[in-house]
Amino acid sequence: MTQLFFMDESGHDHKTMPYEVRGGFSIHVSKLWVFVQKMQDLEIECFGRKILVEIKGSKLLNKRKFVWAGQSEDLPAARRRNLCKDFFRNNNNQTRDHYTAYGQACLKMAQGIVDILIDLDAVIFATAIPRRSHRPSSQYNDFLRKDQVFLFERFYYFLEEKNEYGLIVMDETDKKMDRWFVSRMKNYFTKTENGRSRADLIVPSPFFVSSDMVLAVQAADLCIYAINWGFRLPNRGMDAETRPEIGNMFGVGLNRLQFKKQNHDQGFESFGITYVPNPYQAGR
Repeated sequence: MTQLFFMDESGHDHKTMPYEVRGGFSIHVSKLWVFVQKMQDLEIECFGRKILVEIKGSKLLNKRKFVWAGQSEDLPAARRRNLCKDFFRNNNNQTRDHYTAYGQACLKMAQGIVDILIDLDAVIFATAIPRRSHRPSSQYNDFLRKDQVFLFERFYYFLEEKNEYGLIVMDETDKKMDRWFVSRMKNYFTKTENGRSRADLIVPSPFFVSSDMVLAVQAADLCIYAINWGFRLPNRGMDAETRPEIGNMFGVGLNRLQFKKQNHDQGFESFGITYVPNPYQAGR
């Protein structure tokens, strides 16, 4: 059977996010439709209606949503939904209660997505590198960076354990950059020994989709955003600023979702969420 690896990226504009993170989650193909239905039901449960905008981590978890949500104790579900529906209908007559309900709904939606992923045995894979990492001019530009190799390495380990094949589904962004990434993937999976071996299980030809049309990519965006702001590996040097409210809300869930493998023969563990201090330096 097949695992679908939905990927997105965060912080690649090198502006406000602490890290540059690439990754997402893998889910068994047989559970994808269940996932979509649960996401649609969750949206109605939280907001009382479809919100008609793309579900993104930067929208659900921006600082204002936490401020609004904290203006009162959790509202009863029915009242929250009614206030949210009014919030969307009355753009010029929104009250404090409307903003409180909307903030609480956004946070419940974000937490609910993680809960759905846990319930459906999804697995997170992501790699982070320091913001503003730049490839040295002396280094080849035609192959994947070390962090990107690690990302597919972990995905391969997972597929190997499951004895399944993996398809990659990516958010379509800039066509030039997408083509560049695909070219580097092709070189890795066809011109390196490890890549050729891992192409036995990973299909190295990703499918590109529009994220505003695919709920799974939107969920991947949320996971990567939460990792960027709320997941840290300080013993590995991953110690940039955090948003504690995101770490407190998602840290346990992200750790539970990430892939874990004990490499007994190599003497180390592999984790789905990996920090690479220098993606251009040789060695592990």
